[in-house]
Amino acid sequence: MNLLKLSLFIPLFFLMACSAAYKQVKEIDASNPKTFQQHLLNNYQQNASFEAEEMHDWNSAKLYSEKALRALDGENIYPEKISYWKIPLNRVADIKSGYNNLLSIYEEAILIDPINLAKAISSLDCWSEQEEEKWQTWDIDKCKNDFHSAMHGIYENISSQKILKENTQEENDKSDSIQEEEGESSNVTIVTQNEKKEIMQIIYFDFDDSKLSEISKNVLINFLDKNKNNLSRYIILGHTDTKGSKSYNLNLSLKRAEVVREILLIEGIKEKNVSILGKGEEETAVSTPDETKHPANRRAEVKILN
Repeated sequence: MNLLKLSLFIPLFFLMACSAAYKQVKEIDASNPKTFQQHLLNNYQQNASFEAEEMHDWNSAKLYSEKALRALDGENIYPEKISYWKIPLNRVADIKSGYNNLLSIYEEAILIDPINLAKAISSLDCWSEQEEEKWQTWDIDKCKNDFHSAMHGIYENISSQKILKENTQEENDKSDSIQEEEGESSNVTIVTQNEKKEIMQIIYFDFDDSKLSEISKNVLINFLDKNKNNLSRYIILGHTDTKGSKSYNLNLSLKRAEVVREILLIEGIKEKNVSILGKGEEETAVSTPDETKHPANRRAEVKILN
């Protein structure tokens, strides 16, 4: 009799604990987030609400509620380790790649793009959870696409930060030169636009991969739709990070350029108007030592030329 009561009490106690955490999170006003932790709170609050109110999945609601509360306390939240989830082996590779990519840029992103970082972290947990349940394909796709979209934004902002720093240094050098020659100060205007005024779109890849994600395909297609009628000649430059040999990376960068080229041809760009070039690891977006993985360097740049 006591064992029977205990077996009934334990699930009830667990449900009460889940409900308590969610109730606390539900009552928090997470609107208008500004800091990294506030964006984490906002995202996990939404995840918890969906799981509790729509899916009645109290395990997941508890996880998201507790992470929201930890963010509220000022903690820097990370996605759950892949081993936390019971994901089928044939589905885990993409998530593991995403997890590794996120961790590799976490410290940079928290300074440069905390909003997208918070979205990427919560979306990766969501993607992993949905893959574990593996029955709502539309929710899997939404969480996966939200993750890739956030990561794409992070990579672009990391690359833009590098360009901004380079242009600032260049302008400062010019200013120093003028001051030395003229003996007077001058105002410095930071210009981040490419000097050649090239229209450019950057597409990102996973480590040692030349496949395009659906998000990258959509970004590329939207770019083409906006610019098809402006100019006609395209050059695609493939790039890699510095992990691996230079010869291997040169070949990989060419494969990435070729994959992007195929999309352009499918979208109606004439073959004679598309050129490709593999740059290997020679022109990284983010400077790193040799043998360093960095997702912002694994890219293809599509340039439209006058």
